[in-house]
Amino acid sequence: MDKNEILKGFNLLCKNTLMETLDIEYVDVGEDFITAKMPVTSKVHQPYGQLHGGATAALAETVGSMASHFFMDSNNKLVNGIELTINHIKSKREGVVFATARNIHKGRSTHLWEVRIVDENNQLISICKMTNIILDKK
Repeated sequence: MDKNEILKGFNLLCKNTLMETLDIEYVDVGEDFITAKMPVTSKVHQPYGQLHGGATAALAETVGSMASHFFMDSNNKLVNGIELTINHIKSKREGVVFATARNIHKGRSTHLWEVRIVDENNQLISICKMTNIILDKK
């Protein structure tokens, strides 16, 4: 399956979910990473007109979860996030942010991801670590 087909499939999974509400779109995938983007508009602002940390965290968890889903046997396994830590480095009022998940550890039962969130100028906005547990489908 080519990269465009993979991204199309990822984006179809977002229909009628929080990801669609936040306008999150998967834009790139490689052998060891997945990237999604989210526009920074009033929809994801906190009351002071800046990107809401919760929206940023939702973007990070979305990308980290999809990374585990993609890099495992998703026919027989499922992913649940069990820990998310995020540091917000810089505020953002408008534009686009990109979240890229890269694997730190990929075991049989847990995955650890680093998710870097940057803006369209490659300025670091937030950095995150996410732990997923990999469970058998019942």
